[in-house]
Amino acid sequence: MALYFDHRIKAPNSVGSPFHISWHAVHPFLAVASLSTASGGCVDIYLEQGEHVPETHIERSFRVTSLCWHPTRLLLAVGWETGEVIVFNKQDKEQHTVPQTHITDITVLTWSTSGNCLVSGDRLGVLLLWRLDQRGRVQGTPLLKHEYEKHLTHCIFRLPPPGEDLVQLARAAVSGDEKALDMFNWKKSSFGSFLKMGSQEGLSFFISLMDGSVHYVDEKGKTTCVASTDSSIQTLFYIEKREALVVVTETLLLSLYTVMPEGKAEEVMKVKLSGKTGLRADITLIEGSLLVMAIGEAVLRFWNLERGENYLLSLEEKFGFEKGENINCVCYCKAKGLLAAGTDKGRIAMWKTVAGSPSRQEVEGKDTWTPQTPTELEGNITQIKWGSRKNLLAVNNTSSIVILREQAMSSHFHQQVASVQVSPSLLNVSFLSMGAVYSLRTDMHISGVFATKDAVAVWNGKHVAIFEPSEATLRNAGTFLCESPVLAMHEENVYTVEPNRVQVRTWQGTVKQLLLFSETEGNPCFLDICGNFLVVGTDFAHFKSFDLSRREAKVHCNCKNLAELIPDVGSIVSLRCNANGSKISILLSKADNTPDARICFYDVEMDTVTVFDLKTGQIDQRERLPFNGQETNKSHIFTDERLANYIPVSHYWDQSEPRLFVCEAMQEALGAQATGGKQPYAEDTTTEDVLILSFFVSEDHGFLLHDSFPRPPAYQTLLGMEVPHYYFTKKPGEADGEDRVHSEHHSIPQMVARRPLRDFVGLEDCDKPTRDAMLNFSFFITVGDMDEAFKSIKLIKSEAVWENMACMCVKTQRLDVAKVCLGNMGHARGARALRDAEQEPELEARVAMLATQLGMLEDAEQLYKKCKRYDLLNKFFQASGQWQKAVEVAEQYDRVHLRTTYYNYARHLEANGDCSLALSYYEKSDTHRFEVPRMLTEDLQSLELYINKMKDKTLWRWWAQYLESQAEMDAALHYYELAQDYFSLVRIHCFQGNIPKAAEIANETGNWAASYHLARQYESQEDVKQAVCFYTRAQAFNNAIRLCKENGFDDQLMNLALLSSPEDMIEAARYYEEKGDQMDRAVMLYHKAGHFSKALELAFATQQFAALQLIAEDLDENSDPALLSRCSDFCIEHKQFEKAVELLLAAKKYHEALQLCLEQNMTITEEMAEKMTVPKDSKVLSEESRRELLEQIANCCMRQGNYHLATKKYTQAGNKLKAMRALLKSGDTEKIIFFAGVSRQKEIYIMAANYLQSLDWRKEPEIVKNIISFYTKGRALDLLAGFYDACAQVEIDEYQNYDKAHGALTEAYKCLSKAKAKSPLDQETKLAQLQNKMTLVKRFIQARRTYTEDPKESIRQCELLLEETDLDSTIRIGDIYGFLVERHVQMEEYQMAYRYLEEMRKKLPSANMSYYMDQRTMDTVYRALGLPLTHMLPERTRHNSIEDQEEVVEEVDNDP
Repeated sequence: MALYFDHRIKAPNSVGSPFHISWHAVHPFLAVASLSTASGGCVDIYLEQGEHVPETHIERSFRVTSLCWHPTRLLLAVGWETGEVIVFNKQDKEQHTVPQTHITDITVLTWSTSGNCLVSGDRLGVLLLWRLDQRGRVQGTPLLKHEYEKHLTHCIFRLPPPGEDLVQLARAAVSGDEKALDMFNWKKSSFGSFLKMGSQEGLSFFISLMDGSVHYVDEKGKTTCVASTDSSIQTLFYIEKREALVVVTETLLLSLYTVMPEGKAEEVMKVKLSGKTGLRADITLIEGSLLVMAIGEAVLRFWNLERGENYLLSLEEKFGFEKGENINCVCYCKAKGLLAAGTDKGRIAMWKTVAGSPSRQEVEGKDTWTPQTPTELEGNITQIKWGSRKNLLAVNNTSSIVILREQAMSSHFHQQVASVQVSPSLLNVSFLSMGAVYSLRTDMHISGVFATKDAVAVWNGKHVAIFEPSEATLRNAGTFLCESPVLAMHEENVYTVEPNRVQVRTWQGTVKQLLLFSETEGNPCFLDICGNFLVVGTDFAHFKSFDLSRREAKVHCNCKNLAELIPDVGSIVSLRCNANGSKISILLSKADNTPDARICFYDVEMDTVTVFDLKTGQIDQRERLPFNGQETNKSHIFTDERLANYIPVSHYWDQSEPRLFVCEAMQEALGAQATGGKQPYAEDTTTEDVLILSFFVSEDHGFLLHDSFPRPPAYQTLLGMEVPHYYFTKKPGEADGEDRVHSEHHSIPQMVARRPLRDFVGLEDCDKPTRDAMLNFSFFITVGDMDEAFKSIKLIKSEAVWENMACMCVKTQRLDVAKVCLGNMGHARGARALRDAEQEPELEARVAMLATQLGMLEDAEQLYKKCKRYDLLNKFFQASGQWQKAVEVAEQYDRVHLRTTYYNYARHLEANGDCSLALSYYEKSDTHRFEVPRMLTEDLQSLELYINKMKDKTLWRWWAQYLESQAEMDAALHYYELAQDYFSLVRIHCFQGNIPKAAEIANETGNWAASYHLARQYESQEDVKQAVCFYTRAQAFNNAIRLCKENGFDDQLMNLALLSSPEDMIEAARYYEEKGDQMDRAVMLYHKAGHFSKALELAFATQQFAALQLIAEDLDENSDPALLSRCSDFCIEHKQFEKAVELLLAAKKYHEALQLCLEQNMTITEEMAEKMTVPKDSKVLSEESRRELLEQIANCCMRQGNYHLATKKYTQAGNKLKAMRALLKSGDTEKIIFFAGVSRQKEIYIMAANYLQSLDWRKEPEIVKNIISFYTKGRALDLLAGFYDACAQVEIDEYQNYDKAHGALTEAYKCLSKAKAKSPLDQETKLAQLQNKMTLVKRFIQARRTYTEDPKESIRQCELLLEETDLDSTIRIGDIYGFLVERHVQMEEYQMAYRYLEEMRKKLPSANMSYYMDQRTMDTVYRALGLPLTHMLPERTRHNSIEDQEEVVEEVDNDP
């Protein structure tokens, strides 16, 4: 909690009443303008504690009208009523007078945003702009002068827009340009001149006049009227982020203008604000969007400019405000988020904004403000101002000025004494062990307090005062001067600090001992005492501990340097030691002075450091090694995401238990606002913002989390811990009900509250053995050692203790402990209920059962809600008699049990005699048809009325049955008729002998029960036909059949049997069979009843072939095989072979079925073939027989020409060769290629390749590719060689492509040479033939190629070729002659060309010449020799060469 210390300014004697104040924006200097009737006006400057700054008194015989501090420098501009303007240089104590231009009151005095210029304006409308140097002296004449001829009221400068250079540079910096980034960093920038920031001066501003007009003065000094209002302007604001101008007039008319870059203003909103007019309003703007106004009323008025919403904040009497107290002035501190308001009763009201709290949802309106503790002053406060970097608040009450400085509340807890500061000079001291409470008021502003069981010490940095209890008061036991910032006490000793030493003093200030520190260790600035040990921390992050148990303090732990123990450490924030001095805990700050989430623990005995990071739950243990190294071990104690954003802000060890440690952790966003000094707690931090964490710290088990809980909202700060309690300061005015419940003997008054540890709830006043036992129990429970935990408490015999522990188990949700507690309590019912509840999956549900058994009904309810077990919550409410809540839960969440809940509630109401309400809930539960008649049995009149009102058939029927039991037949008939109970109507009419009426009802309604009852009546009267008729209507065919058999109604019997069940059909069939004259009916009924064997037997016996055929059609594979066989024989005899085959297959006589197909030449369809195919895992046939059957089926398919089916069956039989042969016969090339590819058998590859050669492979390159591939895979290299030879011949014959033919012959030679021939001689002969062909082809190719180089040699070679024997089997003679003719024509030797043509005719008399040469070549020869033209046949259409396609990848070369 923060307190505000009030410092009244120490004004010189000649100073009169203050009327105007102004803070410097940066430095803690306050300028105060005063007015005295004797001496006139003056200006003085004061420090933050009210001290007057020497040589800063400026006095004139006339009044001050304006004050304005320079934005950054210590220059104060002062305007007087004579028109004089003075610039006071506080640094040099110099006054610089601005040239006298004004002649009347200075009403406007404003520095430019850069601070280089000063605007002054007076009551006559004269406006001047001056340039000043850094010392405040005017440079030359005014930069501009305007005369508006009207009273000037306000002036606001407009920030200049950034220059174009800056905009471009910013874009480059965002894009990652390092040079641009360095230019923005002035320290790195090496540029001699600043960036072009637009207009550096920023000399454009708005000026308002008394007539309500607003003028804009631009950079060039041109003035323009941009807005006008109907009355004088009271306040003028400029919102930079929105480029908007806010104007509020004296009539409270609000106008909002959007300002264009050139300065023009466009009105976008005009609103009349509510409030009293005619009074001066103090108006401030918060965050550029929220307008706050104080008009001398009891409320503050808010207007949100963005949302257009308004609301009020009023003074609350519970904070000490009076009725009729009005607010005069208001001011907002952005850094603290505090809104301060001064009242006419001398109080400062404060509100803190909570919109930025990380744990709250978005809030709006007045909910965004939380009231703070007010500060009480005196007089009528007329002006308040926040100022300087220290955020000081100056208050003017017309008689004096008070400066309020925020300071953290001082508090201390030690040896069962708690001291809490409640005001700057008032302490609340509670001696908890004695129950005594003291209010200690001092004559100093207390900056620190330390309490022991014997005395309380307070100090303010200059004085120390010690007080000891004396009956009803605290008397002063010693006072002395000491400028120690910190202090500690132990028994009769007082410990204070000086540079490099700690002084041990008496209560009167006499120094008894010095505890020295070296210069490298630093100056002591932190002290803490726990037990008999003192720990001291220095400003150089060193620490040392001392043993105080003897007469003089002895060093217990030598001085340690924290920087050597922990890397990246900043400084010490606070440090504590435990009760036996073995552990020292230290809170740290980072190098940049921001709070650190780590807590350091130093083990004095082991000389080890353990660092616990609150954010990650990680422990780093560093052990000092002899050579100054560090060994680090890491582990995790817990991973709780809730703690990820928390940092520790305070820490304490238990006063007597050295293992127990507690710390207070705050959300990082809030903790980051903490800056030095004591604990900076915001009053509005919510429950989730602050957590209290307790730990057990031991050498054996390390760092163990014992408990964590949110700080209760009524508590302010953690004071400390002493088993069995945590101790807190309380918020002012907050009552802590929980504390009072658990503190039966000592009610903690006023500012101190205590909360029991989790394991000590209900045991706050136990004796020391019990307390020690419970503490050990808590420790071992935290460790997880249940055996040691129960050993710790086994000697506790008090049933109340066990009951309290069981109740504690509800809060801790420790059911294992609860079972032991219930056993020690003898609570058998609770133990049984807890054991039964173990089947519930949710822990909260099981704990809720425990709470129920212990009578903690509210806890049980909350637990059921938390785990969302609304079904159990519903039962809980029912069991506890909270029926309305049970109904609500069932209706909203547990609708599965809604009707049950209604029913149980109705039973409860009925038991309590509330029948009318019970009746309603019986109806809701849909059980009223039975429960209401039962409930109203004693009140028949009400029951009849209810039944008639409900008009429910079930109720009507029940009432009719009741009337029938009372022999009221006519009334019963009426209600039976209403209930449409036709059976009961017929029954009563038959009882009354009115059979025709009963028959009429049965015929009209067709009701089976009514018809059956009537049939029984007719049968009893021997009216057989009517009986049979109504039995039939009632679907009671067996009774009708019985009567027909007994009375010989054979025709009617057949129809009834067909309508009835199979059993009745068989009975009727036996009847017909026994009679012997209607066997066809017997066969039909046996057949319909599914008794096929009997039907067939009778059909064969009586030669009923038509019936046999019908029966055979209904047989399938599930029928009896013998029956199927007989039917198949019957079908064969009657030439129904297809049906016979189906029956044989159904009887699994596959061979007989196949033989029948062969004998009768029946076409085997695919369906038949599939039925003949026996599955592999079938037990009917062996695998060999199955394959044989499949091959027979395939052979049959082959004979019938169904090659595809034959292929399938051969394949299923595993005979792929036959399958391939069948597929080859089908001629399906695509399937042949596919089958060969998947079969992977040599013979099949060869068969497929042979088949493909029979096709027109010359036109299909893909077929050629497959032929080569299959021959290669089949290792048939001799056949592949033959194919290549054929390819070569095709190239010659079809395309005259001798090059490719030679390539094909080469491949053929390779294949043949690698083939394993049966006859080597034949292979040699074929190889010689191929070699000869290759030689001839190569000679012809060479002859054609050498023509261009040596034509004669080429022609000679061709002539030699023509002389070769058996040439035409390899090279076409016509190709050689054609070549010779074309070459001679090219050489224009037409006679030789003609000679070769003639030789060609003789050797190839029947050949078509155009096959070998172009027709135009022959025409050229004939024309040249003058011979008549001879026309040949047209040229053949040529196809692309086979080898023009993609070459086939061959495997021949890789074969062995």
